[in-house]
Amino acid sequence: MTRSTTPAGLPIMDAASRNRLLKDVLKGVSRSFYLTLRVLPKNLREPVGLAYLLARTADTISDQRAEFSGARLDDLLVFRGQVEGSADLGVLRGLAARSLEGASPEEQAMFGSMVESFSLLQALDEADREQVRWVVTTLTLGMEMDLKVFPTGGSGGLAALSSAADLDHYTYLVAGCVGEFWTKITTAHDSSLSKWDVGKMSELGVRFGKALQLTNILRDIPGDLRNGRCYIPEDELKAAGLTPADLLDPANESRARAVLVPWMQTALGHFQAAEEYLLAVPRRSVRLRLACLWPLLLGLATLARLASSGSWLDPESTVKVSRRWVYRMMLMSLPAVVSNSLLRRWIKNLRRQTERSV
Repeated sequence: MTRSTTPAGLPIMDAASRNRLLKDVLKGVSRSFYLTLRVLPKNLREPVGLAYLLARTADTISDQRAEFSGARLDDLLVFRGQVEGSADLGVLRGLAARSLEGASPEEQAMFGSMVESFSLLQALDEADREQVRWVVTTLTLGMEMDLKVFPTGGSGGLAALSSAADLDHYTYLVAGCVGEFWTKITTAHDSSLSKWDVGKMSELGVRFGKALQLTNILRDIPGDLRNGRCYIPEDELKAAGLTPADLLDPANESRARAVLVPWMQTALGHFQAAEEYLLAVPRRSVRLRLACLWPLLLGLATLARLASSGSWLDPESTVKVSRRWVYRMMLMSLPAVVSNSLLRRWIKNLRRQTERSV
């Protein structure tokens, strides 16, 4: 039996195909986000899940073939062009075929489903499709910035972002924009948010995303440095008498604190905005609250562990919350999510853990 196609030759997605894409394929490349997706109200899962899957596909393309940064950038730009305009079946198949080499089985399933992902993008209603296109395009700008600013992985080179403005812009491109997207897509689909000031909430959402990204950047400093990437602004390091290369030596931890502690405090400030965002979600919207609460708690707990570790530059130190902690957090969140006072207390406790350490 011949499968129906669109005028562009893309397959028309039936219910079974959509289910496979947004369950099996997406789950394979993001177990943590998959939990958030499943707790979302049903009418939000398709646009949010597809946005994540397309962004993850682009990110994997930009991370592949480390010795060929030019090829990665070329393929990333091709991918962006497919997102922004009318997708071409031949281009998508060629891009998917080039991306399969060296990919994990889960990533191979993702690339093997690239055509279906673009079919689903075309099948979204116009408003959702434009929001997904916008956020994925913006995210790819952050990936492009990574490829242009930093040397090829394994080359032995090391580069840094120039200033705090560059770091702030980068965190917007790779995470802050997701908060803006999340706000616009949820207000479009959830009538409980009808009284939201979308502009104000989008600003809070941007800071929510920046909080999570800054936490990741601070946690991953040792590994990023050894891949040639220093996200800590070079001008701030210079003012502290340091170079990006100095951060490779854990013995410089105490000197680096003068630069790193203010960024932890910046992250805490963004998490305050994230708390305001969470509590603005009506208590009756339990699923939407949980989808905001889980990443907030996970991010704050990670920042607290990092702050107390005293090993911010040690490549042998691994800072992360345990799987047991995550499951316990999710269980405890079920009764707490409808109580603003309980949530404030929980968040305040995590914030204080970081404040005491810095």
